[in-house]
Order: sequence, then structure tokens, then C-alpha cells
Amino acid sequence: MILLANLPVPVKVAGRKVRVTPRLNQRLCACLIAVLSIAAMAPAQAQSNSGYDPRSWTYDPARNALVSPSAPDQTSDEENRREWSAIPREIVHFSEAQPKGSIVINTTERRLYYILGGGRALRYAVGVGKEGLEWSGRDTISSKKNWPDWRPPAEMRSREASKGRILPAHVEGGPNNPLGARALYIGDTLYRVHGTNQPWTVGQANSSGCIRMTNEDVIDLFERVKIGSQIIVRH
Repeated sequence: MILLANLPVPVKVAGRKVRVTPRLNQRLCACLIAVLSIAAMAPAQAQSNSGYDPRSWTYDPARNALVSPSAPDQTSDEENRREWSAIPREIVHFSEAQPKGSIVINTTERRLYYILGGGRALRYAVGVGKEGLEWSGRDTISSKKNWPDWRPPAEMRSREASKGRILPAHVEGGPNNPLGARALYIGDTLYRVHGTNQPWTVGQANSSGCIRMTNEDVIDLFERVKIGSQIIVRH
């Protein structure tokens, strides 16, 4: 490029041939280098500014909250919030014979039934485990907690760490806690029926296996359910 810059070069300007001096030739070469450099940088810059980094699921201590990434082809949380509307709980007919006060969860339907007796149940919308993390079984409610602390199990932390996502070992209960306002613990398992501060996720299959409810619904259920009550989870 330096050798080319020192040679007079004939070029056409407005249809006429003119000779470019070494000084002007150097300027043209410098401009060409700059254009090529910008073109080479453009793809990398576009990629780095795409807004998605798979390692960006982190814990924000200032807000006491988990910050999850959103893939480019997914609807953002802000859009989900605008489109979301609560699915109201309602009393429905329930013909299955189960003890009064029991909980029956249909994960395929994404609904939880609190048995009122007399062939009736109170039905709530729930979020359930994402594909590969579903489960089913029968157990009892072993404990209940207001604004529970969150301690992600070692298995979950290891699974997320393998994806480059670092989860905290402990998050204190509060308005930004992933478990929301209340939690019902299922036997001696790692599963819970709990609230969420992201109510627009209720009705979806997006948890690590726990049953997720809006804070309003889980508070209502919390007041009804007694420790030792039966809980059945089905696909």
C-alpha cells in the first residue's frame, strides 16, 4: 500500500483522465483503509450489540433480584407485561373423590384445584416445570412460609453454571425474591407451590419443577391450606 501511495495514478474524473499526485494518492489510500476497517468491524460490532449474552443471567444485589436474559427471538419481559392479564380463580365442578382441603394439580392443563368438598373446587392458574423438568406424584404439605428465603438447590446451581449462568446461594425473602410472597413446601422434596413477582409467567411451562402462582393467588391458597394436607401433581 505504501508503494502504491508513492506512484502517480491515472484516474477518470467527469470522463477525463487526470493524474493523481503522490500526496493525493496517499489520502485516497488512507480513506480506503478506513472504509475497509469499518466494514470488517461491522459484523463483530453488530453481534456484540445484539442485546443477548447467554452469560447474562445474574444476581443484582442492589435490587435483590435475578436478572434473566431474553433471547432475540423471544418476547421481552416488557412486552409480556403489557400483554398479560390475570387468569381469575373460580369455583368449578370437581367430581373426583378427594379429601376436602386437598390440592390437585394438572400440569398439562396448568391449573391447581383446591378441593372444597361437595363436588366443588377452587381453580387457580399456575406455571409448571419446563420440558425435561416436569414431575408428578402424591405427597403432603410439610410447611408454609411467608416471604420465604430462596436457596436454589445445588443441582440447579450446577445446571445453570454449566450454561454460564451464576445463581446466588441465598436470596432473602422480599418483593424481588423468586419465590414471591408465600410458599407451600411439598414433603421433603425440593419442590414448592410458591408465588412469583413475574405474574405474566403464570400459565406457562417455565419453572425448574416448582408450581408457580401469582402472589395474590398464592396468598389466598396459603390461608386455606393446612400443613399435612394431601397434594397430587399429575401430567
